[in-house]
Amino acid sequence: MGRKVLFKNYQSPGDIVMLSAAIRDLKLSHPDIEIGLDISCKEIFDNNPYIVPFGSMKKEDEGVEFFKADYPLIHNSNEGQYHFIHGFRKDIEDKLGLRIKATKFKGDIHISDEEKSWISQIEELGLKDRFWIINSGIKFDFTAKAWNPSYYQQVVDHFKGKITFVQVGEKKHFHPPLKNTINLVGKTNLRQLIRLVYHSIGTLGPVSLLMHLSKAVESKYELIKNRPCVCLAGGREPFVWEAYEGHKHISTNGTFSCCNQGGCWVSRCSKVFDNDEKDNDDKLCLRPIEVDIDFKGSKLKIPECLYIIKPQDVIRAIEMYYAGDVLEYGSSINKGREITVSNKKMSKIINNK
Repeated sequence: MGRKVLFKNYQSPGDIVMLSAAIRDLKLSHPDIEIGLDISCKEIFDNNPYIVPFGSMKKEDEGVEFFKADYPLIHNSNEGQYHFIHGFRKDIEDKLGLRIKATKFKGDIHISDEEKSWISQIEELGLKDRFWIINSGIKFDFTAKAWNPSYYQQVVDHFKGKITFVQVGEKKHFHPPLKNTINLVGKTNLRQLIRLVYHSIGTLGPVSLLMHLSKAVESKYELIKNRPCVCLAGGREPFVWEAYEGHKHISTNGTFSCCNQGGCWVSRCSKVFDNDEKDNDDKLCLRPIEVDIDFKGSKLKIPECLYIIKPQDVIRAIEMYYAGDVLEYGSSINKGREITVSNKKMSKIINNK
């Protein structure tokens, strides 16, 4: 009889995407092991063939081995040789005392045939455009990932009439609205976001859940084997720990003394005033740049390692994808309209500013 193992993890959805890769590799290496999960963000494991149904395995059950899934490998990320995707796998190897062969270099997201048959939220608006997803906001606990919102706007404006951008993010987080975008901030749950990524042809934003999903979620378009992604990384995390093949990962590691040997791993640049120790002066970004965006009663501060990444750098990164034969600018483009989705109904709002 095979082993029964139950893993617990209640971290952010990006972490759970990385856990999905380890679970896939564990099951493929050891098919006789039954795997149960006690996790946050269960929607990431919808349709997953490698786990038992949620709740069917409990740590009190006879013969069940219970572990907290973690990735201590991160503590060696600045000088190590591993990507984030190896973190959970190496931890599970140590805890179970067995070898797990690494397989695909991406998270493991499964979309059912039924889900694939549904039209996207963009088509529900009556638009047939192929679109990029843009996450221009930040979580309040990690303000050091912020890029200048006005820079995002310049990128969007540059491609007006060529690329349709769909803005996403959780309503409770900081997401200044962008003009000339389809605004779905606060209008997608986790599974809807996964399906939106499936329908997208590219993504833009910081190191985030969207970046991991961009790699993990298959594309509905046969020609797009690796979905384009431009990631504004700066110097917070080491390049080797986060970057994916096929992505334009704009890193500034090595540019400043604070990220000269890997990443600084600082969580905040702007204070949030939530009594978290991340707000302590000795834990804040050492090189803050104030930009003209209101944030918590003052101006938003972003790290200089991100500030030195300019709109033209991102524009060029996006244009490089169109220089080849995978992407081409669409002919049915949302020309200058900002579309806001209300809670009760979807309505189109013309914005000519």
